[in-house]
Amino acid sequence: MIRIDSVTKRYPDGTMAVDRLSLEIPDRSITVLVGPSGCGKTTTLRMINRMVEPSEGTILLDGVDIQKQPVTTLRRSMGYVIQNAGLFQHRTIIDNIATVPRLLGWSKDRARRRAAELMERVGLDSALARRYPYQLSGGQQQRVGVARALAADPPVLLMDEPFSAVDPVVRKGLQDELLRLQAELGKTIVFVTHDIDEAIKLGTMVAVMRTGGHLAQFAPPAELLSAPADSFVEDFLGTDRGIRRLSFFPAARLELQTAPVVAVDASAEQIAARRTADVPHVLVTDLDGRPLGWSRPQDLTAGTIATERLLPYGRPFVPDTDSLRAALDCAVLSPTGWAVGVDGTGRVVGVVSQQVIGEAIRSAHAAAPTAAKVAG
Repeated sequence: MIRIDSVTKRYPDGTMAVDRLSLEIPDRSITVLVGPSGCGKTTTLRMINRMVEPSEGTILLDGVDIQKQPVTTLRRSMGYVIQNAGLFQHRTIIDNIATVPRLLGWSKDRARRRAAELMERVGLDSALARRYPYQLSGGQQQRVGVARALAADPPVLLMDEPFSAVDPVVRKGLQDELLRLQAELGKTIVFVTHDIDEAIKLGTMVAVMRTGGHLAQFAPPAELLSAPADSFVEDFLGTDRGIRRLSFFPAARLELQTAPVVAVDASAEQIAARRTADVPHVLVTDLDGRPLGWSRPQDLTAGTIATERLLPYGRPFVPDTDSLRAALDCAVLSPTGWAVGVDGTGRVVGVVSQQVIGEAIRSAHAAAPTAAKVAG
């Protein structure tokens, strides 16, 4: 969809923002530009819609040089989302979203119907339609910004650090929402961030840029983590890249145990069967199979288990959708060192120890140097 060919941006004072950058951005994917301040990532993004004009080189959109298109036509063919959303404060939410369709000549009714559809798609309550931006939270405003960028159904979506101004919880929700929308819509997205964790989570491809506008490495996230191109990329990824890499291995490969699980109304015989040297703790569930907490078998009383005395079970993981990283995190947070696996309804499907997770990690690294991304 987008090809950047030997593009340079040099300012009149001699500052080199981007230096002979060549990059092919694949269609219907999320390409993330990441790097330290001054690496030219935002400048590169803005050259795609000609907010910044390149000094040298060419940028092709679907095989056509963008310099040969009227700049207003080019920009209206691309959605653009920035930090703090950049909403019009004097317009209602529904009219903010309807901005580009109205510029394209849509009737007010048609543009507002489209805006209402997009509010639902990005998870905004329809009751917010007549409010103004200042009446919304930061996360809600960013959702409005995404909806506005999608209003005219553009094939390309440019996003310049759109989630950096919100708190971590809201940011995670917005990231998840973007991935959901991309799965439904299949846009060609170019996303700028300074956060390598965000780049790894969102990117189909990640372009790591170094100061001066040079491309250091362009690769899928799993390859980036397993084989950094040089010491700059390795340092930028950070010391915990091995942990991050676990996000690309599914937890479904783990062998869960069901023996260390008892119901809250377990009989004396069922409890006694758990008293083995190999299982220091057992997981107690409610009558529906949902986890309540851990206990040593010898501390349990048949039929009258005191749930208030149980150890917390930590955060469970879902083997069918989560990663080895999620499973390891659950085990580390558990006071017993065992992670609890649940199904989509929250019912226990088994438990697994840190030792077993460690063996699965070693096996995964040896068998698959790069892997497909999974949730968690």
